[in-house]
Amino acid sequence: MPSPSHHTQDLRIDSPHGKLFVRIWSPDHQSPSFEEAPFVLFHDSLGCVELWRDFPSKLAAFTGRPVVAYDRLGFGRSDAHPGELTFGFVGDEAERAFPLVMDHLGVTDFIAFGHSVGGGMATHCAARHREHCVALITESAQAFVEDRTLKGIREAKQGFQQDGQIERLMKYHGDKARWVLDAWTETWLSPGFAHWSLKDEVERLDCPVLAIHGELDEFGSALHPQRIAELTDNRSQVLLMEKCGHVPHREKTDQVIQAVGDFLR
Repeated sequence: MPSPSHHTQDLRIDSPHGKLFVRIWSPDHQSPSFEEAPFVLFHDSLGCVELWRDFPSKLAAFTGRPVVAYDRLGFGRSDAHPGELTFGFVGDEAERAFPLVMDHLGVTDFIAFGHSVGGGMATHCAARHREHCVALITESAQAFVEDRTLKGIREAKQGFQQDGQIERLMKYHGDKARWVLDAWTETWLSPGFAHWSLKDEVERLDCPVLAIHGELDEFGSALHPQRIAELTDNRSQVLLMEKCGHVPHREKTDQVIQAVGDFLR
């Protein structure tokens, strides 16, 4: 896939609890235009705008659509989160930050693309704002709390106790890094979160769905995309990627972008 030609714009948007950092990638060095529904990217539990790396620019160039990504409150360049995450944090995104970003940018119709827990947030946004959601793409999304997911989180938590590991997070989240790590591990490992699922939201969807998953994903089995597909009947496609782990957009960038382009066509 050729190197993308694109234009980027960074913004900071007010929210009730602090500013949100937003980046827009536009194809072909154009200023942002939302005549066509843009992609809106939802990052994972340790993620942020910067950690999407060159995927958004390639996606914009290949599809000809703008791409919007933002750091959730507490992550990346956004302001600190005011407290602990509630067990409803996945669904809260559709009611709080996401509408603020869309309103500020003047975006009506959108394509939701979410990675890992961001896939759950993208699903909530697609269901809550279904009259404006053109399509939903989930990547490595958890549809329920699986033993494999919890095992992966426990192993990651232990790994972050090693020297230098929290410093890796600080590169992207600054002094918010410890909060970011604890928000992920302690929320998901809490007994109070054990019965969380996307079932109700998936059943409310009214758009085509592409569920991408790596067969070697250490944080979830193929049951997750299959569950999403089962609940949305013939409006869903499942792409199970061979020899791929939890981050298909980084491990198999070109294949993911090609699959998204084919899906939208």
